[in-house]
Amino acid sequence: MAKTALEMVMEASARIGHVTPAEAQAEIAGGSATVLDIREPTEWEHHIAGAVQVPRGLLEAAADPASARHLPALDPTRRVIVYCRTGARAALAGATLMELGYEDVANLDGGITAWKDAGLPIAEHHEGM
Repeated sequence: MAKTALEMVMEASARIGHVTPAEAQAEIAGGSATVLDIREPTEWEHHIAGAVQVPRGLLEAAADPASARHLPALDPTRRVIVYCRTGARAALAGATLMELGYEDVANLDGGITAWKDAGLPIAEHHEGM
């Protein structure tokens, strides 16, 4: 039987960990986690400083150590906190990372929206920089 997109997100979300914005900030500041922004390039104007930015559609190639397009910043043995705008795409991305063998994956609850609402720092990306 076919699943709805919402069912897929809920199943993926149940398979991975979750962190609040404050918890994520502490982990990032302490250097214990890689933060992965899986939003589209048009959404990257404001992001979490130090985030590895890989659009969801390119995640498998960038995250797979066996891929010629693997990004060394994505390490399957290191904790990865994934975020998007509100958390749905990040849940799916987190489940994908686990399928690729990532050991410790968490979704930033509420995504960048919750991060901003918590008053946490935002970095800006400007074209040409």
